[in-house]
Amino acid sequence: MSKELPKTYNPKETEEKIYKTWEESGFFTPENLPDKREASFSVSIPPPNATGTLHLGHSLEYSLQDAVVRYHRMKGDLTLWLPGTDHAAIATNTKVEKKLIKETGKNRHAIGREAFVKEVEDFVAESRGVMQKQIRQIGASVDWSREAFTMDDKRSLAVKTAFKKMYDAGLIYKDYKVINWDPKGQTSVSDDEVEHRPEKGMLYTFKYSSDFPIEISTTRPETKVGDTAVAIHPDDKRYKQYIGKEFKNIEFAGTKLNIKIIADENIDPEFGTGAVGVTPAHSLVDADIAQRHSLPMVQVINEYAKMTEEAGTLVSGKKTKEAREIIVTWLKENKLLSGEENIDLNISIADRSGGIIEPLPKLQWFVAVNKKFKIKESKIKGIESNSETTLKEIMKKSVENGQIEIMPGRFNKTYFHWINNLRDWNISRQLWYGHRIPVWYKGDETLCDINHPEGSGWEQDPDTLDTWFSSALWTFSTLGWPDKNAPDLKKFHPTSFMNPGYEIIFFWVARMILASGFLLGEVPFKKVYLHGILRDSKGRKFSKSLDNGIDPIEIIDHYGADALRMSLIIGIGPGNDANFDTNKVRGYQHFANKLWNIARFVLLNVTEKPNLNASLKDKDQTKLEEQKELIKDITNDMEEYRYYIAAEKIYHYIWHILADEIIEDSKTDLSSKDLETKESAQRMLLELLMNSLKILHPFMPFVTEEIYSKLPNKNKILLIVEKWPVN
Repeated sequence: MSKELPKTYNPKETEEKIYKTWEESGFFTPENLPDKREASFSVSIPPPNATGTLHLGHSLEYSLQDAVVRYHRMKGDLTLWLPGTDHAAIATNTKVEKKLIKETGKNRHAIGREAFVKEVEDFVAESRGVMQKQIRQIGASVDWSREAFTMDDKRSLAVKTAFKKMYDAGLIYKDYKVINWDPKGQTSVSDDEVEHRPEKGMLYTFKYSSDFPIEISTTRPETKVGDTAVAIHPDDKRYKQYIGKEFKNIEFAGTKLNIKIIADENIDPEFGTGAVGVTPAHSLVDADIAQRHSLPMVQVINEYAKMTEEAGTLVSGKKTKEAREIIVTWLKENKLLSGEENIDLNISIADRSGGIIEPLPKLQWFVAVNKKFKIKESKIKGIESNSETTLKEIMKKSVENGQIEIMPGRFNKTYFHWINNLRDWNISRQLWYGHRIPVWYKGDETLCDINHPEGSGWEQDPDTLDTWFSSALWTFSTLGWPDKNAPDLKKFHPTSFMNPGYEIIFFWVARMILASGFLLGEVPFKKVYLHGILRDSKGRKFSKSLDNGIDPIEIIDHYGADALRMSLIIGIGPGNDANFDTNKVRGYQHFANKLWNIARFVLLNVTEKPNLNASLKDKDQTKLEEQKELIKDITNDMEEYRYYIAAEKIYHYIWHILADEIIEDSKTDLSSKDLETKESAQRMLLELLMNSLKILHPFMPFVTEEIYSKLPNKNKILLIVEKWPVN
């Protein structure tokens, strides 16, 4: 037996070979699994952006998801883990355009839409190939035969169908509203594509004119040439006498303002002067105030972050920063500035382009979250079939009623707070790569259709959809929808489990619940296990500016995938950030070697054909019973998604009980001249080793599969389909 197990375990020599064996076995595909399986267990991989390579955060996700999937496969479930990638419209557009400018000196406009889209598609194809290899390297047992891409033909049909259904229900509309605008990327962006960077700034306190009765404070004087009101709290005694008054034709910094004093409950009387200058065109908050009080909207900043003609003669055509300085100087010269205070600000930056976000009024497409519609079929508790509801209500009820469990539970409060304050979703982007909006125009006619309308003269809307719109359909578009009778959809939806980072609970998790509720009348998944952010060993976020990035493949090449996986599971509970340290990986590399040495010792001390039915001595029987109790305990942990605890218990058992105690104690019996004593010890060790490999397999699949292949007491061809050891 010893000839079959080398002295040391070399993951570099075995991992690629083992993964190839798994793939060729077909066991990643649920239909090929042995034994009769009734209960289905399905997971849709959070699709990584097709913008280059995977990072450690992906490794964290896939390590846990693969452990969950492998456990359920061994448990006897019809298990599907569906892989795929996201076209990530804004990220890929930005990355390819930067690459294009660097290589050719030309931007997308210089080469045209068709040529640019071709550039992006080539880049995405290359990126997807790299990521597919990386997913294999970490050992993810995904069903490659079902691999999906958010821009492939099937997903494109799903996106167009979803858009049309929502449009026909009156839930998608086009309107002129204030949105996040990226002047550098020249597109609207969603809240999740905005970073808030701390920066030192100045709070200016001033009056519009010497005879204006109220002082206001602002960090952006350049926008004040677009003010149409001053808002105060209705109970603020300082200003109550002015409510309802209008001050017209105020000479202010080269323009004329008409300012109305309004009372609004949302104004904080304790902040600044307690009075707020309302700029409806350049603040999402002010736009809401303007809508409540029917205020006019004056746009004073354009798409290129320059002041418009409406901003007045003093600053028209200037960049916003220059306009700020000019207006402050004007205020000082006219003795209207009463205070300047240094404060800490959070500047909104487009995370892909680095452009400073300008809230601007634009004609955009939106999803209405508060509008009532009739839901035909509903499996969501609290929402009856053929009743009226809203998308916001679907998002609330699906979690409120327990059909979706969010782990850890503390994120429920965050989720509901976001839902309660949710605005209509801006879904259009001024990009060239992505799902083009399926709306067509001819003269005064507008038509929403999946296909190009018949006849000539129709022009398609030039905008593309927010990438979250297509990824919101992910759990069911990958299972055959819009064919409601697709076998995969019937068998595997709702999916069992979703494992994204907590930072996208709103932008992706909530929108999947919205889309599945509206289009299928059911929840998209039953459990959401949120993971935290992986940071460097000093607790800092990985970033290019800090140059602290770590390539997971380099870690795998050095220490093996199993060691990396264990380091990313043990000690990291749901929703918690964690520091990545290669010393931890090194520790689990030692553990893989320890397991190898345990297996080598056992195989060295059993005969070529051991007696697998040998009578067990009482002490050996006790050791097996103790292991059974451990297995019951960790099985319970895994059922409750405490994988980080289960893995640690397995680690301690193998290292400190099996290796340090049981093997040491067995040495005397293994050398005994009494055959019954010797065979009992051999059987006991083989069973303990086999069960240890089974329970460790979801976490460290490569080394356990390699050892399993050498054991004499295996039931299956591969460990991946061995039965989970619970009686």
